[in-house]
Amino acid sequence: MMRLSSSQKRGLMGAAALALILIAVGLSTLWFGSRYQVRLVYSAYVNLLVVLGLQVFMGNARITNLSHSAFMGIGAYAAAICVTPTNIKAISLPDAPWGLSAFTLDPITSALIALLITGIIAFLIGLFIVRMTGIGATILSLAVLVIVHSIFLYRTDIFKGNQAFFGIPQIFSLTSILIVSVLVVFIARGFRESRWGIQLRASADDEVGAVAMGVNIYRLRLIAWVLSGVLLAVAGISYAYFLGTISARPFYFNHVFLTLAMLILGGMRSVTGAVLGTFVISFGLEWVRWLETGPEVLGIDLPEVLGLSGIALGSVIVLTMTLRPGGIMGNREIEDLFLKRG
Repeated sequence: MMRLSSSQKRGLMGAAALALILIAVGLSTLWFGSRYQVRLVYSAYVNLLVVLGLQVFMGNARITNLSHSAFMGIGAYAAAICVTPTNIKAISLPDAPWGLSAFTLDPITSALIALLITGIIAFLIGLFIVRMTGIGATILSLAVLVIVHSIFLYRTDIFKGNQAFFGIPQIFSLTSILIVSVLVVFIARGFRESRWGIQLRASADDEVGAVAMGVNIYRLRLIAWVLSGVLLAVAGISYAYFLGTISARPFYFNHVFLTLAMLILGGMRSVTGAVLGTFVISFGLEWVRWLETGPEVLGIDLPEVLGLSGIALGSVIVLTMTLRPGGIMGNREIEDLFLKRG
């Protein structure tokens, strides 16, 4: 029987603690929340899946990735094309090539195909991106985002562009994404505390020393990159299976900077930071959007301030990078708050 190391045991404890928090938030919303609040919390959990997927690569390899929304979109569209009934695809995708409008698969098979397609694409892109560092890798990831978004826009026979791809079966609920989120938290913590995760973080701190110790940096980066891409596809599938309609617009710059701000605020080196940053910004921005409308507070009519949410989001990134570059949690995980480091 394989014995867990002390860091892996702490990782399981930390993941379990985060899972309890996610379950408490989800169940409270299901029991006491309005329909609007359920949709808000569901959106927060989708963003959490994205941020966790982003953390797997960025937090361990310390390489900035700006293409994560593209992989989310690939997963969403691939699953949507497979699962949407043929009678609806005959209306929405009458000119679809390769017989894409002539078949319908069950949701599980569709999701598995979407994960496989996204994983293959991530692998092929990863072969190039893992050999780059710094600004080169960031620019390449940005180019991937622009290319994928352009394909979504201009291959309207497959993706509908900015028009809605409708008719996707709405099979996910808040309970569904709660289960998925808990699973992904354990995956992200498991990778962080695994031999691969530890070696990858060590190589990010001292690449020359890691190579001298026999660490295959490119292989480790590729593993993290592909795993990140697959987790992002999970987020896209969860998004499509809940809304029942998707378009290219959500998978672009606005979403990239929103989720990147969540990771930066919480701390990209920490899975706990990813969870914390997601919840703080998801619910904080909702409050800011309320202030944008010019509400009455304590008898005072506040002015309407359009664009306040964008200013707030930009301020979060600037202030965090200036005052606390490591984010709120830094390298710490939730168990470090009540356990001494071994």
